[in-house]
Amino acid sequence: MPHPADDAVVVRGLVRTYGSTRAVDGLDLDARAGEVTAVLGPNGAGKTTTVECLEGLRRPTSGTVRVLGRDPWRADAGHRAAVGVMLQDGGLPNGARALPLLQHVARFFAHPLDVGELAGRLGLDAFAGTSVRRLSGGQRQRLALALAVVGRPRVLFLDEPSAGLDPQARLSVWALVESVRDDGVAVLLTTHLMDEAERLADQVVVVDAGRVVASGSPADLTGSGPAETVRFRATPRLDLTGLRDALPPDVEVGEPAPGEYVVHGAVDPRVLSTLTAWCAARQVMPEGLTVGRRSLEDVFLDLTGRALR
Repeated sequence: MPHPADDAVVVRGLVRTYGSTRAVDGLDLDARAGEVTAVLGPNGAGKTTTVECLEGLRRPTSGTVRVLGRDPWRADAGHRAAVGVMLQDGGLPNGARALPLLQHVARFFAHPLDVGELAGRLGLDAFAGTSVRRLSGGQRQRLALALAVVGRPRVLFLDEPSAGLDPQARLSVWALVESVRDDGVAVLLTTHLMDEAERLADQVVVVDAGRVVASGSPADLTGSGPAETVRFRATPRLDLTGLRDALPPDVEVGEPAPGEYVVHGAVDPRVLSTLTAWCAARQVMPEGLTVGRRSLEDVFLDLTGRALR
């Protein structure tokens, strides 16, 4: 199975079943050193199961998984010391206090990060003596991230690292992830936050029903569809038939959520004029009208659907 030397994570044909259910169904994935690879997908798409197979917490039903050239299910302690893991639920001992726990874990590594500096970057000092059971969800997230990176891993797995964080904490987490990436670490993260993926990811892998449905850089994915997007808010459930007829055939219009309208396609001044004239003729005020590039969220919804799962 040839692959570039800087591919820290290589997955080929990964299958993981639970009874008759295929949580992961023939998935291929690569994550390279010095890059952030973001795995996106709806709930139940197989993201967490895939990451757990990479971490050695679950054994694949079939397929090949290699992390730093090793099978994580059979890896020894030396391999595990080179892999940082932040679980979705934290996996932290409830009775331990935050800073002493970080100090304790740091002692397992030959060259850990400076605990005081790391605690300061993530704002752990504010709850250093608080037990894990008394931490808020966001505080647990920051502590779990600190524990995952303190040993200077070569590969870092982050399962929804910004879940439950306020905007200030999210920015500090993003900055730390970027600095780890810049140090040459292969970072693989799952997220439901499209702005997080657009900010951090060098490569994006979109997973649905246990399979990869698209992959590439954020620029590649957002540049593969309609060039421009117009968004505006108005009265829900407008009859768009006349607007569709007036617009060029390669321009699409829809209402993905009640009162939220999106126009996709080659948007030029003529298209914009047609749209505003249609609104004016119906006494419709297009509130918050913006023109911009297709977003990663647009790509995600186009690939995985807009209906609730």
